[in-house]
Amino acid sequence: MDTNGGSPLFQPTLFVPHRRFYFARSFSTRRRYCRKILQGVVLVVLLFTIGLNLLFIVETGRRLKSQEEQLQASYPQQHIAFTPSPLPPAGVPVGLSSSGHGGRGLAVEVFSSQSGVEVVIGGATIVDDQESGKNRGIHVVVLNQATGAVMAQRVFDTYSPHEDEALVLFLNMIASGRILIFAIKDEGTFQMKSACRQLLIRLGSEKARNLGWRDMWAMVTRKGDFSLRVPFKAYAEEATRSSEFHAWGAPVRIAVQIPLVSIQESECGWEENEENERRRRFCNRIEGYGSVCSCRDPAPLAFPKTPGKILNYSTLDVPVAVIASNRPHYLFRMLRSLLSAEGANPSMISVFIDGYYEEPLAVARLFNLRGIQHTPLGAKNARISQHYKASLATTFSLFPQADYAIILEEDLDVSPDFFTYFSQTVGLLNEDESLYCISAWNDQGYEQTSADPTLLYRVETMPGLGWILKKSLFQNELEPRWPTSEKMWDWDMWMRLPEIRRGRECVIPDVSRTYHFGASGLNMNAYFQDLYFKKRSFNTLPSVLLRDIQSLKRAKYEELIGGLLAAAEPLDSATSPCDKDFVPDAHGEIYSLYIVMRDSRDFETWLQVAKCLKIWDLDARGFHRGLWRLHIGGNQLLVVGTPFSPYTKYKPSNVSAIYVPDPRRRKTTNTPISVHRLKVNQSG
Repeated sequence: MDTNGGSPLFQPTLFVPHRRFYFARSFSTRRRYCRKILQGVVLVVLLFTIGLNLLFIVETGRRLKSQEEQLQASYPQQHIAFTPSPLPPAGVPVGLSSSGHGGRGLAVEVFSSQSGVEVVIGGATIVDDQESGKNRGIHVVVLNQATGAVMAQRVFDTYSPHEDEALVLFLNMIASGRILIFAIKDEGTFQMKSACRQLLIRLGSEKARNLGWRDMWAMVTRKGDFSLRVPFKAYAEEATRSSEFHAWGAPVRIAVQIPLVSIQESECGWEENEENERRRRFCNRIEGYGSVCSCRDPAPLAFPKTPGKILNYSTLDVPVAVIASNRPHYLFRMLRSLLSAEGANPSMISVFIDGYYEEPLAVARLFNLRGIQHTPLGAKNARISQHYKASLATTFSLFPQADYAIILEEDLDVSPDFFTYFSQTVGLLNEDESLYCISAWNDQGYEQTSADPTLLYRVETMPGLGWILKKSLFQNELEPRWPTSEKMWDWDMWMRLPEIRRGRECVIPDVSRTYHFGASGLNMNAYFQDLYFKKRSFNTLPSVLLRDIQSLKRAKYEELIGGLLAAAEPLDSATSPCDKDFVPDAHGEIYSLYIVMRDSRDFETWLQVAKCLKIWDLDARGFHRGLWRLHIGGNQLLVVGTPFSPYTKYKPSNVSAIYVPDPRRRKTTNTPISVHRLKVNQSG
């Protein structure tokens, strides 16, 4: 290591001794000249950038206008009156009419514009979305090809990242033969990549290849069998171009009569049994669930499992509460994962749905699970909080003999050893009164910071995201004090309050047993999911035997931590946590890092270190008495907050605690202890 303190991105402040006045004056003059030169360079770069942007806008507007003129020459705009169809003839089911050839037909009308989308089927308005600022992107409606019934309705904000991938996945999950209706509201192409365009072309679109910024588009088609490699042509399709960068394409209106097939042609010939009867009821009404509705090779709805290494599943009689809303595809994925785990007992699983939504309830019944709908109370975070309270109360009411309950959300995958994990740890809640919960989630468990699926920690923060709760704690302490529906509180943040937690801690794994996959929700979007949840570590091994479970009891855990810190090698306080070689390239070693933490609320340096490590940095989580435990490069790392943590006593006298100031705050000139002050470049 060089004498300058390691990485140039993370240098200690240098204190230059005062020598002579004229040297200082000369240095000050040179520094002023350098600052002026630098400001001039920045100004030139800024003006150059502005010029490029202006040229881009002008050229884009010219190109869009040229494309619009070409489109008008090739595809003259059709003006179709968008009025509801007349009532069908007597004796024909509502929404159906004679096709003119002795068969049945379905009248479909679609409207696409910057301000709204409408879909009218057989005179009945199915979609009428004129609400400003909401549901931007591509609207999709799926109809049954025999009855014309609506089987699915989705909106994909293809202006945003990854939504085109979600659209591709959804379309691939739809059975062959279904009628598909597409319409753009506002903007639907900014993030539409080639794979999505190619799929729309395979579905019969002639316009998808060239759809551009703020173009309007509508299409009605039938999904064919891609395995036959036969191209399909849409029943109707129209598109209009945006004439300039700040404009939208003209509204699109199409009307078409679609021939329907017989009921027999639309249904699968599955073997007659109870499982397939549930499948038939579900698949004849709801679409978008892929192989579970496949006519040729339907996916199983039951998941037989071979016995694992741990035969004494103490969680077999523990009820599982699945907290759900109106995200049925998330619920479907979650339940398949849950039922596939070793030790899953379907009779103990209940799905609690916040509202009277049909599709999530149908998903629960598809798997022959108990589905319970709650009347929503409150709004936003308060509504979620009341849903949790009602679900927990109902769970213990349904299973009065249960001493515990496992709580899961609909947007979580669970590991193969999910129940194995809780079977081995649930006893700690009875044996140690200082414990608050057992969780399957590690807030700091990322691919680069966790590695050992057999290892457990104690933490002061309640992680949630797959956890087990003691009934006595809920009924005696939490339920009577639960926030009312008028309070806009997050239930989990409330449970972390010191006056609620009362000094108790939760047990967590080094490698999480749940994985958060949901990219949409009240407090979630695709960007946040990618940034903080996508690269989480997740155990995929079955029947993992946990190590030293008894060492998680309070007194023994203190002995364990003391032994680890006594054996740990302190890291160089002049090396940046942002450096790749921050933790030496070794394996199986134990290292310690001492950072400034003045009191129980001082997480300034920790949050900057967390940014360097690319882990959760929005608030401080996953700590025990001012200590964080991580796995980096196959080595254990213990981060100690000094002087607050009682583990400060293990800091060698020749080691300085590092202090990394938050760049958004005013610099602190004095610290109460001897520290190594560091400046960090976190852009990398």
